[in-house]
Amino acid sequence: MSIETANTLNAAWAGASPAEAISLALDYFGAERIAFSTSLGAEDQVITDILWRNNLPAPVFTLDTGRLPEETYRLLEETRKRYGLAIEVLFPEAETVQKMQSEHGPNLFYESIENRRLCCRARKVEPLSRKLSTLSAWICGLRRSQSVTRHELQLVEWDETFGLFKLNPLVLASEEWIWEYIRDNDVPYNELHDKGYPSIGCAPCTRAIEPGEDIRAGRWWWEQPELKECGLHSAHAHQR
Repeated sequence: MSIETANTLNAAWAGASPAEAISLALDYFGAERIAFSTSLGAEDQVITDILWRNNLPAPVFTLDTGRLPEETYRLLEETRKRYGLAIEVLFPEAETVQKMQSEHGPNLFYESIENRRLCCRARKVEPLSRKLSTLSAWICGLRRSQSVTRHELQLVEWDETFGLFKLNPLVLASEEWIWEYIRDNDVPYNELHDKGYPSIGCAPCTRAIEPGEDIRAGRWWWEQPELKECGLHSAHAHQR
């Protein structure tokens, strides 16, 4: 039924602009039951600007994993001030992180995919899951062209992982469109983007990329491309 609802909404909202899609979702789900999850990446900064520019009352939250680059923290503060936003910051459970690092060390993610996923689960998936359990839908900055794991993204999806709907208002946007929007609207963005970092996550798991590399090549670069998801956006969560 939930997948059928997502398909119905996709048909009804086909052709909607990002602002229109968010407005439709706010009306459909209710402003108190939907929220925007920002990682402060370029796409998410565009969505934040769209929310502000169109007076769309979606609450905004972000995950602080405890391993973010300093540049990301600076952008968080700049974004709060620029848009007058009270961005809710979610943290992992201290006991979970303490146990994980005591057993596996601080840089466990380099040792195996299993360890990397364990770290992502503790620092990202579990705190996000607690937040999403209070919502009916969440807004994300995912795009189809970001990676091989996202080619089948839809505007509205039923997220089996977390048991709610997911709205991807930028699903069809190109990389060029994102940066044109940022330039045209003077949107604040992470300074690491100017240093060869198109996709930015935790500091130990993100590197700059070389010209011609895939835009997500710098995320968990020691793994195969088809495995590069942290669990927040699992491929099996997308309806076919």
